[in-house]
Amino acid sequence: MEKKDVQIARHSLAHILAKALVELYPNTKLTIGPAIDDGFYYDVDTDEMLTPDHFDAIEKKMKEIINKGEAFVRKEVSRSEALKLFKNNPYKTEIINELPEDEKITIYQTGDDFFDLCAGPHVESSKNLQNYAFKIYAVNGAYWRGNEKNKMLQRVYAYAFPDKKQLAEHIAMLEEARKRDHNKLGRELELFTTVDYIGQGLPILLPKGAKIIQILERFVEDEEAKRGWQITKTPFMAKSDLYKISGHWDHYKEGMFVLGDEKKDKEVYALRPMTCPFQYQCYLNKARSYKDLPLRYDETSTLFRNEASGEMHGLIRVRQFTLSEGHLMCTPEQLEQEFKSCLELAIFMLKTLGLYEDVSYRFSQWDPNDRKKYIGTDEQWNEAQSTMEKILKHLNIPYEVGIGEAAFYGPKLDIQIRNVFGKEDTLITIQVDQMLAEKFGMVYTDKDGQKKNPIIIHRSSVGCYERTLAYLIEKYAGAFPLWLAPVQVKVLSLTERNAEYAKAVHEKLFAQGFRSELDDRNEKVGYKIREASAMKIPYLIIVGDEEEKSNTISIRGRGFENKSGLNLDEFIARLQQEVEQKIIK
Repeated sequence: MEKKDVQIARHSLAHILAKALVELYPNTKLTIGPAIDDGFYYDVDTDEMLTPDHFDAIEKKMKEIINKGEAFVRKEVSRSEALKLFKNNPYKTEIINELPEDEKITIYQTGDDFFDLCAGPHVESSKNLQNYAFKIYAVNGAYWRGNEKNKMLQRVYAYAFPDKKQLAEHIAMLEEARKRDHNKLGRELELFTTVDYIGQGLPILLPKGAKIIQILERFVEDEEAKRGWQITKTPFMAKSDLYKISGHWDHYKEGMFVLGDEKKDKEVYALRPMTCPFQYQCYLNKARSYKDLPLRYDETSTLFRNEASGEMHGLIRVRQFTLSEGHLMCTPEQLEQEFKSCLELAIFMLKTLGLYEDVSYRFSQWDPNDRKKYIGTDEQWNEAQSTMEKILKHLNIPYEVGIGEAAFYGPKLDIQIRNVFGKEDTLITIQVDQMLAEKFGMVYTDKDGQKKNPIIIHRSSVGCYERTLAYLIEKYAGAFPLWLAPVQVKVLSLTERNAEYAKAVHEKLFAQGFRSELDDRNEKVGYKIREASAMKIPYLIIVGDEEEKSNTISIRGRGFENKSGLNLDEFIARLQQEVEQKIIK
């Protein structure tokens, strides 16, 4: 069955859901009900507080309606007819009043007395839905039109597939996804937490989570240094003057945390949403010539963005985050090679982390129909996008085009990744900017003695560390590769009399630079093994009387056959090799 036909069926099922809700709860006011990737939803305003206890009754009513074989009848009506038909529904009335005067208004009738405002299309009859398998699985709060100033509605979600087998497979897949969900697993593994009175989108990284971030930051900074990047350290905030030069004040102010009031205060500051205008000051610190280029600055940047509360999700979308950010100034002749080098760095990072096979590319372009969103002229945008298109073609990068997804100052290549539930986010970006250098007066003296503006590449090499950690948790289900694991080895004493020997083994591992923990509690070893295994520690060392007598160790590990009588030094050498090679298994 074609995807288009499946989406039409799902949209039709959304109308069936709406009709069922109105029949069961007559005070229900309908809003919108679209098809989505795995089913459909409908937003409703009803006095009945819907819970999972209602789902069976709603599904039963839906099946009754479907089995009646009622036709979906499309009708074109005038604006006055539509307003009369939905006079008791403020949501539909609002939509109707916003439609262009010359646009045809269509409604769909199902049965004798159910009408819904909709452009369609739908199946011909509910009989066409009899073989479809659907399941209502959630009801969540949703502001009307996504605006938190509007009324909170109830959004009823359902899965829908052409048959029961596909539905069962999808539910099984989601069960596995829930086991890997970083928002759940990250808390269970004591990687991060959140606190209501601190605020949404402001996670607390616990010691184990902070350790993984620290490992990643050091790895990234060292790798960038090898490739000619110079590290900077810039302020977390600046006066509004800086953001007015860059254009952020006019084009991104709503996404910033502003400190002060322009109407009252002499100086107004804002927390930085990105580092570019700060790093430009390093370039401007002295006169530059073409011999200085390319000039590469990187920074492990703490950034602040005022994301909408409804967008917050664990570590994936937050309000304070840390980015492996960099800005590169180059000549037009150097642009393609430097862009390629930035992409090679990103790919190297993704492959090392084991995430590369999960990503896709998006060429994010401007929307010429939304000029207020961008700076620059049409000619500048066409030149920038044409240049970037040629580079991507030369590099054989497969991509989808995202109209309207560009930064306000230039097009970008977004490296996209999906979480375990299929939601897509941007992990890494590489942007070509031919505009901001001029705004900041950034110039270099070229070979011909002329002053010219450099081209700027904005890039991240591993993206936002918090988001990267979220995807690593989900990728490995918390069982991180040895080099990333916050605890690499745990030493367990078999009995209380082996505690000193266990401590000596632990101290030797620790002295060799391994993240080792000691469990010498007077507990049954089976209990201690289960507890350590639940925390997904790569290797467990167990020592008892036999090991102490022979000065050896016993090992339990992931992908490692349980062994006894091993020499500790030989095991340490094995661990060192696994860490140095950053082996993924």
